Amino acid sequence: MTVAALVNGTLEEWHDDAAMEALDGGLVGRVREAGGAGWIDLVSPTPEQVARIGELLGLHPLIAEDILEGNQRPKLEVTEEVVHIVLFALDDGEEVRTHEIDLVLGPSFLLSAHPPAWDPRNGHQFKTGLAAILKAGPDHLLWAVCDEVVDAYFPFADRMEDAIDALQDSVMERTDRDTLTRVFDLKREVIAVRRAVSPVREVLNQLTNRELALVDPEELLYFRDIYDHVIRLTDELDNDRELVTATLDVYLSQVNNNLSAIMKRLTGVTVIIAGIGAIAGIFGMSEAGAAFSGGEALGFWAVATATVVISAVAALILHRIDWI
Repeated sequence: MTVAALVNGTLEEWHDDAAMEALDGGLVGRVREAGGAGWIDLVSPTPEQVARIGELLGLHPLIAEDILEGNQRPKLEVTEEVVHIVLFALDDGEEVRTHEIDLVLGPSFLLSAHPPAWDPRNGHQFKTGLAAILKAGPDHLLWAVCDEVVDAYFPFADRMEDAIDALQDSVMERTDRDTLTRVFDLKREVIAVRRAVSPVREVLNQLTNRELALVDPEELLYFRDIYDHVIRLTDELDNDRELVTATLDVYLSQVNNNLSAIMKRLTGVTVIIAGIGAIAGIFGMSEAGAAFSGGEALGFWAVATATVVISAVAALILHRIDWI
C-alpha cells in the first residue's frame, strides 16, 4: 500500500503501515481542504484495508465489494460523486493473462487497486515524476494510469501480428499437428486480448462524452487521445481475428490438397499395376517356370517385354501430369 499526496506544492509519500496511519490521521480531509491531490495505491488489498479506506473515502459498499471480488468486466460507473473504472492489464507469459485494475476517482484523490504483477509507475508518463502529474489534479493522474494500461496493449498486438505472419508461412510449408496446435493457441490469445481491449473503447467513450464533475473539460483532450488508440487497437484485433480464421481455412485447404495429391498418386500406381495384371491375366503365367529355364517360346518374352514397355510409358505419362 502506497499513499502519495501533493499539498501546497510539496509531495509526500507513505508506505504500508505508515500509509494507513496517515489516512487515519485525516490526510484525505487535509488534502481536500488545501485543494491538493492524493493517490492511494493498493496492491492485492485485504478486506480490512478496503473496508477501512472505503469508510475514510466514503465509498459505496458495492465499489468495495467489486474491488475485493474481482471478476468484473471493463466498465465505468458513477456512484455517490465518485467515478469507478475497471480496466484490464495484460501479462505476457506462456499464455496471455489479464489483471483487473480498479480505479476510483474522487474529488481530491485517486484510488487504485491491482495485483502485484502490474505496476503503474513503470509507465513513461511517470518518468517526469509523480508531483508533476498530481499538480494537474487526480483526473490527470487517472489519465496517466489509463494511458499506461492502453499503451501496454500495443506490444501484444504487434507480437500477435508477427506470430500470424510466421504461422501463415508454416501452414504453407507443412500441415501437421504442431501447426494446427499453434493456430488454435494463437486464436485463443487473440480472443483473450480482444476481450480485455474491446470494452475499454466503450469505457473511454462514456468518459469523454458524459459530463462528469470530477473530470476537468481540459482533461478530455487527453482521454480522447487514449480513445483514438483503443479504436485503432480494436480494429487491428478484429483484423487479426479474421487473419487467424483465414489461416485455419488455409490449413484445412492444404490438408485437402495433400489428400488429393496422395489419391492421385495412388490412382496412378493403380493404373500401372492394373495394366500389368490385365496383361498377365490374359496370357497367363503358368509357363513362367519354363521361361526362366529357357524352354518357353518367343511369344512369352514378347508379351513380357511389351508389358514392361507399356508400364514404363504409362509411368512416364502419369509423371508428366503430376500423378506420380
